Amino acid sequence: MLEIQEKNCFYLFNFDAPKADQQRFFSPEFWQEKQRILGSAKGRGTTWFVHSEDLFGVNTALRHYYRGGLYGKINRDRYWFSSLENTRSFAELYLLARLHQAGLNVPKPIAAKVEKTGLCCYRADILTEKVENARDLTALLQTEQLTQPLWQEMGKMIRKMHDLGICHTDLNAHNILVQQLGNEQKVWLLDFDKCGEKSGNDWKADNLARLHRSFLKEVERMGILFSEQQWHWLCAGYNGDV
Repeated sequence: MLEIQEKNCFYLFNFDAPKADQQRFFSPEFWQEKQRILGSAKGRGTTWFVHSEDLFGVNTALRHYYRGGLYGKINRDRYWFSSLENTRSFAELYLLARLHQAGLNVPKPIAAKVEKTGLCCYRADILTEKVENARDLTALLQTEQLTQPLWQEMGKMIRKMHDLGICHTDLNAHNILVQQLGNEQKVWLLDFDKCGEKSGNDWKADNLARLHRSFLKEVERMGILFSEQQWHWLCAGYNGDV
């Protein structure tokens, strides 16, 4: 990782040698000037998709960190600064790097930015791989039944993450992607903001239960095609019973 400071901004790059204009990689306007914007997605803020395969080996997703809930209406995007390692973007980039190196299907980490504002606050951005030809699991399950091997693969992926001691604090059906690669499908895990290492084992069952509740919620809310049989397949993959 290449770490750079420029005035009140700190940058973390997942490449060895500096690149031209790298401090501007976190500006949507920069990519628009270069005519590299592929599209965008609306959530808490806007995620911009960038044509960058020639630069990083993959196309990328640029995301600014925004607060949610009632507090987010007062303070939209500023966070308390304690250390660089604990900032939202640096922590997520380091975690993605660890999971990526361990062979999990997570977006490749590219770069992170922290901008200190005032004495004790910061704003943050992150640049990660755009998973191509992929759909949110809940969107897919509105029209398609997934195969038993794919549900088992989902369970194996979560188990591998848990075996590394990593708790995905927002593990839900929306943070799982299914990528279509020809006639094959591949499962990806997303959104590791505020996630990290956790000791012990009791939390693992709670983490799985959280995911199960999210499936049941989306059956009611979105009418997704999900049954207890499919959950058993996922758990079989998790427990190695395949």
